[in-house]
Amino acid sequence: MQKKLHVMACLGLSALLFAGFTTNNVTKASPKNSVATSNADQALIKTSSQESKGQEKSVFPEIADTTHATKEVASIFHSFFTAKTMRDVNATMSHFDPDNMVYYDATLGWPFLSFNALKSTLEQYMPTWANGKSYPTRILGDSNSAIVFFTDTPELFGNEIRIMGSVNFKEGKIVRWVDYWDGRTWPMGDLAKNQTPADKFPETLGEDTVEETASTVMRKVANKLNESFANNDAAAAADLFSYDAVFEDMLRANIQGQLAISRYLKRALKDLPYGSGASVRHVLGSDLGGGYEWRSDSRPVPRGNIALELDADGKITRLTSIWDGSLLSDDAMASLVNLSIEE
Repeated sequence: MQKKLHVMACLGLSALLFAGFTTNNVTKASPKNSVATSNADQALIKTSSQESKGQEKSVFPEIADTTHATKEVASIFHSFFTAKTMRDVNATMSHFDPDNMVYYDATLGWPFLSFNALKSTLEQYMPTWANGKSYPTRILGDSNSAIVFFTDTPELFGNEIRIMGSVNFKEGKIVRWVDYWDGRTWPMGDLAKNQTPADKFPETLGEDTVEETASTVMRKVANKLNESFANNDAAAAADLFSYDAVFEDMLRANIQGQLAISRYLKRALKDLPYGSGASVRHVLGSDLGGGYEWRSDSRPVPRGNIALELDADGKITRLTSIWDGSLLSDDAMASLVNLSIEE
């Protein structure tokens, strides 16, 4: 199990021996060989064509909700996760910008700061993934920036991981990918041994080097929501939701309807990690889907991600939050769970 954790840290995986991947020793990619089309790339194209004609089965469950995503970004992610599930390094890496890309795991604090650093890791570990699958379950946004929910099955790393990834694109290539997941889905002892200490955790997660390209509508909603949360203003926050909205915290709550959401926020907002004092790190997505990464440096849980689905009027129809529950004690977690119960 512990060995599995050491090799996780790319695209929803999570860590490897940091001594080999510091910012001082990662290298720039060589454009000459970084995006060459492999035989497997051609196989993926053929498979995709066959699938469209109903001749072949997909390599993973085709369950992704793309109602709040453009066809273009849905296609990009389908191609990416097909390559990843097929354990094809070149086809997987062809989705990244060879000259300018960063990847971070926001739960363990592991960075990959160059194309070659990520590629060499995949070359080492992809062949060990057996018949595991990695596949999207929900996609929000467009080909400028998006949030993707995806699952890595237990065959890859010994435990199932359900992840919310924030992804920025430039001219169709990935330039920034940050994964958020709940550390409590792993044995706590193993997790603690592999997490970057708080005082050495990266100050930024690539948002300082990648332009924010979210739509004006998404930025407006995200910033208004965060402002209401940070000021502990439950009424103002609830007003941003549609009447039949759903508020789900992937760790502990599922609240249905604007009125129930309002009551929940009045009880819980001051105690939620993304509540009082939180600020926006980076906004992603389109007019209909996306979200924002947040930070709260003075709180026990200093970072996380919130996905937002919007209707045509810019009202939130669904909010989904993810953050690392391993940073809170069992008692603190139980207290948050209790807040989801109507009084």
